[in-house]
Amino acid sequence: MIDHKINEDEFQNPFVFKTDWKNAFDDEEFVKVFSSDILENYIINKRWYGGKASTLKYIEVVDSFRISSKENTYFGVLLEVNFKEAFYQHYFMPLAFMSEEELDTNTVIAPVKMNNQEGFLVDALHQEDFRKLLFDKIIHSKESDSSKVKFHKGSKLEEKEYISSKFMGVEQSNTSIIYNNTLVLKIFRRIYISMNPDYEISRFLTERMHFKSSPEYMGSISVILTEGNITLGLMQKLVPNQGDAWKFMLEESDRIFDNLQHKKIKIAKLPDIELFKRLKLNEVPHEIIDWAGLSIFLRIQTLATRTAEMHIALGSDIHETAFTPTTYNGDYTVWLKNRLTYQFQNRLNILENNLHKLDGLALELANQFLDHKKEIRKVFLDFDWTKMKSERIRIHGDYHLGQVLVNGEDFYILDFEGEPESTIRDRKVKQPPLKDVAGMFRSFHYAIYATIFNNKDKYPFEQKELFYAGEILYKYFVGVFLQTYTDVAQGGNLNIGYRNEIDFLLKYCLLEKAVYELGYELNSRPRWSVIPLTGIASIMDFEKKN
Repeated sequence: MIDHKINEDEFQNPFVFKTDWKNAFDDEEFVKVFSSDILENYIINKRWYGGKASTLKYIEVVDSFRISSKENTYFGVLLEVNFKEAFYQHYFMPLAFMSEEELDTNTVIAPVKMNNQEGFLVDALHQEDFRKLLFDKIIHSKESDSSKVKFHKGSKLEEKEYISSKFMGVEQSNTSIIYNNTLVLKIFRRIYISMNPDYEISRFLTERMHFKSSPEYMGSISVILTEGNITLGLMQKLVPNQGDAWKFMLEESDRIFDNLQHKKIKIAKLPDIELFKRLKLNEVPHEIIDWAGLSIFLRIQTLATRTAEMHIALGSDIHETAFTPTTYNGDYTVWLKNRLTYQFQNRLNILENNLHKLDGLALELANQFLDHKKEIRKVFLDFDWTKMKSERIRIHGDYHLGQVLVNGEDFYILDFEGEPESTIRDRKVKQPPLKDVAGMFRSFHYAIYATIFNNKDKYPFEQKELFYAGEILYKYFVGVFLQTYTDVAQGGNLNIGYRNEIDFLLKYCLLEKAVYELGYELNSRPRWSVIPLTGIASIMDFEKKN
């Protein structure tokens, strides 16, 4: 994190309060000025603030609690941010008041005078004393503790003392702190009045299922309120890695497209296959192995194995209701169809409003999408739960290459928070595990197309030829993944159904994912909407019908 020197002029004069810091949140005047004049200016520029697309109406402090060290009093503050669009979000903010001499940071919220004492309001995570305090409270936590803020020490946590702490990378929607170079504490900025799925699943996988391919659960911080428990922090083991699988897949795809020229591959002669054809390694044609290399397919097999093992762990507990597999029923189908028809209509509106931004293949595919909207909607409505023989389980929910770390030849799976657009309640609904598989397949598709887009002057081929080669490569990635995933899942007694049901669910979930992505692309980078549109066309098989 790059700090700049405090510029006093930025703030004009300090905010002056009669109360002292220890009683600040019992003082109505302080709370009023803090939540309006001070916070409104500060919060909108933060990376973790999720309301950038909406208009801020007002911020309210809904709760606060003291967390004190020997030297300092800190406050944990729960904020409700209300928007003109008639919805709200909750955020967590740890707060410190520091004199200039005590400041560990130049990232300040505002200069203030508390009962004649001058200093600064600071996000407490920027103070080492506060980071050490959180660590010590987790390490020494006791089950019997009855305070409002609950610290929990995981059964695997062996650390005895605080040595060091630093921020991890760039601040995202959460803030992560690395302790002693062995542990990472993720502080959730956007909070929900419910147990965070990342905490719930992480603890379950470590302590109940002893799952080895995700970072081990080490501890947590939560607030106990009458309405429910709020997860504020999740501590996990820091896993050694060489970056995420998205970066890895982009590098691999670049190498593969480079081979077209170096190995003088004739794109038109590459053997094509149908989508979802299962393939053992020895069934991948030698022309494809010659072009892409064997190693990428071996890695895809490993990723498929870890994915299936994750689902076996998430779906094999018969004691904890939250993780017991369940069958399909009418309630689930109503929930699913309502959700998807609403989302589909929303995407149609966005597409119609953004059509003027598209050209070439993207425009052609967009028109094709609009021409077939009834057929696509029909796919979503054709979900007949009475024909489903497989089971629904808790799933990752936002599974893609960016949620997987590369560790040598192996992979670690992270971030079980679920899909950002969904409510916490929706994220906890048991779903087909194949929804995660479909998420990963869409991620493969993206990596291939992103490689073509980002290197368009590098490969001496027409874009159309590269897209054709990319589609073929994608189908082989899918085929090898699917064969391994199915073998491992069924070997571990995970009921994912027979072939027809698997193919139906995959097609259904892939279509849902691609339609979901379409909205994102049209809003942020219309040129890329060709990727989900190509995905939709290939799932729906438009070409063959016309």
